[in-house]
Amino acid sequence: MDWERVAAHEPAGISGAEREAAVLAPVVTREDGDYLLFTKRADHLGEHPGQMSFPGGGRETEDADLEATAKREAHEEIGLEPQEVAVRGRLDDIPTVSNYAVRPFVASIPDREYTPDEREVAEIAVLSLSDLTDLENYESERRDHPYYGDIRIHYFHVDGYTVWGATGRMLVQFLELATDWEEPEEVDRVVDPDADYPV
Repeated sequence: MDWERVAAHEPAGISGAEREAAVLAPVVTREDGDYLLFTKRADHLGEHPGQMSFPGGGRETEDADLEATAKREAHEEIGLEPQEVAVRGRLDDIPTVSNYAVRPFVASIPDREYTPDEREVAEIAVLSLSDLTDLENYESERRDHPYYGDIRIHYFHVDGYTVWGATGRMLVQFLELATDWEEPEEVDRVVDPDADYPV
């Protein structure tokens, strides 16, 4: 983990978005290496059901700032206490198809068991950076997206989970900052706009 590069990154922001949200990209350090914690969204949720995501959600009026949003949501979703979160840096804000501007915070968290809130989270998955950076577990495609236009979509397949979509875009930037992983120059395929997603 290159924490210095994560901390030194000057993130691009998004202004004027309809809605704001924030997530934590939580790093767990173990004897055998570093891991990232993801949540699998509950199937009954209206937006992105069943997808892998980082803990987080929409900003509420009581949140002092977006960092507070990320910490509050992580507490609600997996029981992570705000005082356990050591924010180490930020990634670029990204727009989503659900009209949010999402601000990702990179943080260190303790290596302990977390409890998913079943109303929002189906599972918690802690995936190793060594597997996430293994190009055997990665593929990408290019398509003309109705919201983003010409876009490259990233898929990380680890331990039976697939990280893709907005979280996949965040993960690409995180890995390029925090590790020696680089996005391959060529995509694996170009698909029609209405092609099924391989998940």
